[in-house]
Amino acid sequence: MAGISTKVYHGDVFLGEAEMFLPPFKDQNQNQNQTQTQNFPLGNSREVRISHLSPQSERCPPLSILQTISPFAVRFKLQAKSITTHPLLHRFYLSCFQEYKSAVLVGGEEELHLVAMPSKVEKVSCFWCCAVQQPGLYGSCLYMLNTRCLSIVFDLDETLIVANTMKSFEDKIDALSRKIDAEDDPLRVSGMSAELKRYIEDRDLLRQFVETDSVALDSTKLPVQHEEALSAVQDQQRILRPVIRLPDKNVVLTRINPEIRDTSVFVRLRPAWEDLRSYLTAKGRKRFEVYVCTMAERDYALEMWRLLDPGSHLINSKELLDRVVCVKPGLKKSLQTVFREGVCHPKMAMVIDDRLQVWDEKDQPRVHVVPAFTPYYAPQAETANAVPVLCVARNVACNVRGGFFREFDETMLRKIFEVCYESDVTDLPYSPDVSDYLLSEEYNSKDAPIPEGINGAEVDRRINGLANHGDDRQMQPIAASRYPDDEAAATRTSTGNRIAQSEGGSHVGAVPSLSITVLQEIARRCDSKVEFRSTVKNLQFSVEVLFRNDKIGIGMGKTREEAQLQAAEHALRNLASYYLSYVAPISGGLRNDLDKSSNGFLEDATTSHDHLSKS
Repeated sequence: MAGISTKVYHGDVFLGEAEMFLPPFKDQNQNQNQTQTQNFPLGNSREVRISHLSPQSERCPPLSILQTISPFAVRFKLQAKSITTHPLLHRFYLSCFQEYKSAVLVGGEEELHLVAMPSKVEKVSCFWCCAVQQPGLYGSCLYMLNTRCLSIVFDLDETLIVANTMKSFEDKIDALSRKIDAEDDPLRVSGMSAELKRYIEDRDLLRQFVETDSVALDSTKLPVQHEEALSAVQDQQRILRPVIRLPDKNVVLTRINPEIRDTSVFVRLRPAWEDLRSYLTAKGRKRFEVYVCTMAERDYALEMWRLLDPGSHLINSKELLDRVVCVKPGLKKSLQTVFREGVCHPKMAMVIDDRLQVWDEKDQPRVHVVPAFTPYYAPQAETANAVPVLCVARNVACNVRGGFFREFDETMLRKIFEVCYESDVTDLPYSPDVSDYLLSEEYNSKDAPIPEGINGAEVDRRINGLANHGDDRQMQPIAASRYPDDEAAATRTSTGNRIAQSEGGSHVGAVPSLSITVLQEIARRCDSKVEFRSTVKNLQFSVEVLFRNDKIGIGMGKTREEAQLQAAEHALRNLASYYLSYVAPISGGLRNDLDKSSNGFLEDATTSHDHLSKS
C-alpha cells in the first residue's frame, strides 16, 4: 500500500519523509500518489510544514480534545518512512506523544493538528491529522477540559434582574391605573392594586435618588457611595458611579451615566443569586467560565453585570468587554456569536435565560429556561417553592457539569486510549454535549417538590463542600495500546494515562417526572442520594439508576429523557418489591397497587427508612 510521499518540516528544519494516506482509510489498496493527489489538503507542494506546537495538556490526550470540539474530522494519516534514516522526525513524534502536544500545521483553510498516535507496529512514527474550524478553539478547550470547566451564559433582564427608570415606572403605573379603572372583578382589582403599590414605592425611592443622591429608609438617610466602573465608550477608562445598595431588599440604585440624572435606574436582583454565584467560583477555582448575552444596550448591560459581580470574580475586568455580548433587537442570540473569538465550543456551554425562542434553534437544547423574574406582579413567586429559582439553576448547572465530565472521564477517555494509528475514524467514541444533560424542568408544581436533582441537607453538603469535580482526586491508570518503544510506554503509563474520578451525585438534569421526584425524595429521607448514569450506543440511550451505589433500575430509549424515565419507573417497582418483602411478614400483607399511586409510596417510605439505612 503506497501513500503520497511527503516531506515534513518544523519551521524551516527538515524532519524527514513520510507517507500520507487520505480517506477513505479502509480502502487504501490503490496507489494514492496517482489517484488522490488532487485532494491533497495542503496544496500541491507535497510538504507538511509545522508552524508550532500546542500547549501541553496535563491530563487529556490531544485526540480527546479534538474529538470533543471537532468530532471525526480526520483529514489524513501520516507515517514516517524510516526511523533510522529520519531520526529527527521520530524524536519529534516521541516528544508530542509523551508530552500530550499536537503539532499545528501551516496553510489550508482549517487549523490542522498532527496528533502522535500509538501503533500496533513497534517503533513507527505515525500521526493523525485532525481539523478544527476555528483558530484558537483547541487551546481554549484544552484549558477547560484539563481544569474540568464548562461555560455558562446568562441573560440579564427578567432572568437575573429587573430594572426600571423613572420613565418606565411612570409608564407602568399609568397603564396599571387604567386597567384598574376598567376592571370590575374585585379580586383582580385587589391584585393589581397591590402591584401598583409596589411600583409606586420603588418609584418614590428612585425619585429620591435622582433628586438628592440619597434615600430615606426606616427613618435613616442613606447617601450614595461612588463605585469605580469600566466605561464602554471611553477607551475602557474608569468612571465613578453613584450607587446605593440595599442588600436586605436585593435592591441597588445606580446611574448609567453619572453626569445625567435621568439615566438613574432602580434594580431588583433576583433572590438566591449569591448562592448561584458562589457555586460558580467555589474555593477560588472556576467551575464555569461566565458570559453574558443580552439584547440591552452596552453601557446598561455592563453596569447591570457589575452590580451582579462587584468583585469581578466571575468575569475579570480585562475580559469584561469581550464577555458581555449585546445582540441587536430582532436578531437571534447564538452561542456562535458569544464565542466568536474561539473561546469555547457550544457543546461545552449552557445558557440561563427566561426565554427560549430568542436563541438560535441549534442552541435551544443547551438553554435552561427559568421563569421570568416578576417582583412587582408576583413577589411571592421566588419564595413559594422549597428551592428558589436560581438555586434550581445552580443544581442544574452542578448536574450538567458532573454529567459532562463523568461521560468524558469514564467513557470517552477510556475509549480514546484504545484507539491507535491503524484504527478507523469510526472507532472514535461519542463526545459529550451539555445538551445531553440539560433536560426540561417545571417550576411551581403544586403536586410535588421541585425535582432539582438534589435537595435538603444534601444540597448544602454537596454544593458547598463536596461537588469539587476534578479537585486532586485519586487518579486511575488505564491500559493503552501498544506504544512505540518501552521508554514511551513507561513514561505514558506513569504520567499520561490517568483519568480524574468524576463528581459524585446525579449528573442528569432535573425533569418533570413524578417517578424521578419520588426516587429523589426517598433518597433524601434516607439521607442518601440517587444517581442516574447514562451511556450512548448505536444512537440508543441507556440509563442506570444507582441507590447507594447499588443498581436498582435500568432503562433504554431513543432520547436520554425517555431512558431516564423508564429507568426511574423500573427502580420504583424494584424498591416497592423490596419494601413489600420487608413489611409483609410484619403487617401480614400490604396493598399491591403501590405502583399505581406514587403518593402512597412516598407516605410509606418513611416506615422503611431505618431498614433501608441499614441495608
